[in-house]
Amino acid sequence: MDRLRRLGWNDHFEQLAADETLDPARVARVLSAQRDLFLVTDGRDERLCAPSGTMRHRHRDYPVTGDWVLVDEGVVRRVLRRRNTLSRGEAGSRGRQEGAAQREQPIAANIDTVFVVCGLDRDYNPRRIERYLALVHNCAMTPVIVLTKADLHASPEPFRDEVETAAFGVDVVLTSTRDARGVDELHAYLSEGRTVSMIGSSGAGKSTLANMLHGSRVQATGAVSASVGKGRHTTTSRELIAMPRGGLLMDNPGIREIAFSQGGDGLDATFSDIRELAESCRFADCSHRREPGCAVIQAVETGVLSQARLDNYRKMQRELDYVRARSEKSANCVERERWKDVAMEIKRMHKRKKR
Repeated sequence: MDRLRRLGWNDHFEQLAADETLDPARVARVLSAQRDLFLVTDGRDERLCAPSGTMRHRHRDYPVTGDWVLVDEGVVRRVLRRRNTLSRGEAGSRGRQEGAAQREQPIAANIDTVFVVCGLDRDYNPRRIERYLALVHNCAMTPVIVLTKADLHASPEPFRDEVETAAFGVDVVLTSTRDARGVDELHAYLSEGRTVSMIGSSGAGKSTLANMLHGSRVQATGAVSASVGKGRHTTTSRELIAMPRGGLLMDNPGIREIAFSQGGDGLDATFSDIRELAESCRFADCSHRREPGCAVIQAVETGVLSQARLDNYRKMQRELDYVRARSEKSANCVERERWKDVAMEIKRMHKRKKR
């Protein structure tokens, strides 16, 4: 099993295989997932596989990059139970107020660390970093903030200090391709058997970072527009890249819209300072808007907390409250439909008895 452990196979999957008596010879990891084709590896060989007929017609548990699967004669038969899933709301769902819950869009599975990549050019936006952190924390994953293009500034340290203030307890790494700054720090997260996924906007420098960490050109890179400061989608698919020093790195296409698909503890983890301040509010259900004795509002008035950070917190809180409400409503609808079917079956049984 050493060949699988080098790919990220760990005690979680070892126990899963033992409980379900899985054949290790059929186990492989998805390196890249297209619509109807998967590149998988068993630690010895890479091969292209197609989904089974059942899997084609079942959207749930469809393989994504990073999944462990059972393969038989070039066909993916099953996805093993995931340790975790990095997901977001489907594109176009942010801020949409519809009757249905936001559809979940899985990005990657079985991830140890997520690099939140942000360039120190026009891409730099602390509020967007907060949104990424909430997304990662919601998925119960460990984020690391990577600030690229540090060579654009004579003294980039103030940017790191600002981000560290906004991202309590999260590691922040400055990087530069010109002098390989930050490489050793990031390689610490890419030890053998560890999997790292990168997320960030187009032009943030994810592909360039992947090339720097690999030590060769493994990902295509593109220039950032000087007029609008935005990059093109040079990465069009998610692919696990084996790193020379060990570990696997996943580059992802740039994310234009960071929408939430599920509730969770992401907001509390991202805004732990606001959560701690709220404990001193006069009212337990304080909304931090107009209530007297609100410690959060007082912190803004005294400069301890920025108004922009509080506004971003409120905005994401509204979005997550809506996601939770729609999810609960959808669950209730499913339950009502189930009991409706039960009631109809009981009626049919009574009719048959009367005959």
